[in-house]
Amino acid sequence: MPEEFNIVVKPEEAEKENLLRLRAAEYLKTGPERIADLKILKRSIDARSKFVQLNLKLRVWIFPEKAPGPEPVKVYPVVSGRRQVLIIGAGPAGLFAALRLIELGFTPLIIERGKDVKSRRRDLALINRAQGINPDSNYCFGEGGAGTYSDGKLYTRSTKRGDLNGILKTFVAHGASESILVDAHPHIGTNKLPEVIVNIRETILNAGGEILFNSRVTDLLVKENRIRGVVCGEKEFLAGRVILATGHSARDIYNLLSVKKIRLESKSFAMGVRIEHQQTLIDKIQYHTADRGPWLPPASYSLVQQVNGKGVFSFCMCPGGIIAPCATGPGEIVTNGWSPSKRNNPWANSGIVVGITPADLGKYSVHGVLAGLRYQQDLEHMAFEAGGKSFKAPAQRMSDFCTDKLSENLPSSSYQPGLTSAPLHDLMPSELSGPLKVALREFGKKMKGYFSNEAVLVGVESRTSSPLRIPRDEHSLEHPDVKGLYPCAEGAGYAGGIMSAAIDGQKCAEAISASY
Repeated sequence: MPEEFNIVVKPEEAEKENLLRLRAAEYLKTGPERIADLKILKRSIDARSKFVQLNLKLRVWIFPEKAPGPEPVKVYPVVSGRRQVLIIGAGPAGLFAALRLIELGFTPLIIERGKDVKSRRRDLALINRAQGINPDSNYCFGEGGAGTYSDGKLYTRSTKRGDLNGILKTFVAHGASESILVDAHPHIGTNKLPEVIVNIRETILNAGGEILFNSRVTDLLVKENRIRGVVCGEKEFLAGRVILATGHSARDIYNLLSVKKIRLESKSFAMGVRIEHQQTLIDKIQYHTADRGPWLPPASYSLVQQVNGKGVFSFCMCPGGIIAPCATGPGEIVTNGWSPSKRNNPWANSGIVVGITPADLGKYSVHGVLAGLRYQQDLEHMAFEAGGKSFKAPAQRMSDFCTDKLSENLPSSSYQPGLTSAPLHDLMPSELSGPLKVALREFGKKMKGYFSNEAVLVGVESRTSSPLRIPRDEHSLEHPDVKGLYPCAEGAGYAGGIMSAAIDGQKCAEAISASY
């Protein structure tokens, strides 16, 4: 049996197998020549002390035992002509639901409002050059979902039960680096994830599944409290089981459900700004040196602060990253962040957001269950107006924001459409600006140098999660009012990120199989 144990090494030592063999032999009290094979199972950075170290979990085989060969490639059965299941949305939930349905002997038909990943790039270029926005093809909508072009981070704090390692292995089998199986915070990168998504698409098609792009659902066919299919423009698609995996930005779906009297529920969400520093500053704070060398990745951070009972926290932190324009319609500014696989841009950005509960929505309560949606939209429209009614985003230096001072000028930024100086301290509602001001100063105490007027706040970060939940039965996962309709993942309020969305997609597929 192989031995498994943890060791601590310097960053430059982790890449030297001969040194790791010596360390393993020392730990096992044997000679290095008896180490037949060695594999790193997990790798994480420990920067708590003056000198940064890496924690490694190793699996070691002692001669004559050797490591087994590579796992066989998973073979998906051909399911052409089998019972069909409709999946609305080709994000991680929809794609992994399709793969699981194929394994279970069903034929998935994915209906996606946006374009395939290659065609989608042209629409992103239009947004980045501030030349227009396609409401069906943008950073949020299209093949692969929002994560495809906004980072591809694969770690999750979700407590959902599911095969996280199996999800990672599926990504690796479709072209992702094997490092995601090892790193504590696995990350594919926006430059590499599209190719992985294309390979997943080919697996689905080769197994007999179908994918329709440029097909936005405009109605649900419901009769006698059971789903019968969906409508896309003038076309009907009939099926007795439908997975609704549209993501948290498909507001037209929430409005459709509301009009059709299909139950929705309000839930907490978070909103705020995206904050950008120079990456060298974050490296210096976290690694105690601005020169991290070739062995350490750009430093990240995770921050949280309670302010008068409200949580303020960092969200989707992107070291070496880019702030992206993620609006899904005209007249709105929405920011998010992403990093390429090398994370080699000079900036570090993160959402810094404030928790919002239904009780905080005040005057928006007249909109009933859609109150949170209207709150989000109003803040996005405010940002558009403050940015000069263009794709430029309103921005303010950090210290200026906290002292209610309009910034005379702004630092350089990764946000390609450009920034406009604006009094975010005054434009944002007090339930957001107040806690942000307190938390940013506290973050500066936790990370010396973080609170700086060289950092810039960019408005607004509004799509951290859905303000609504589409309810479902705890056991069957069906909507309680519409049998055969399976609300799924982020858009339904049951996931947050690629990994938990993929797991939820698999769970819905398994629930459908059980229903037959």
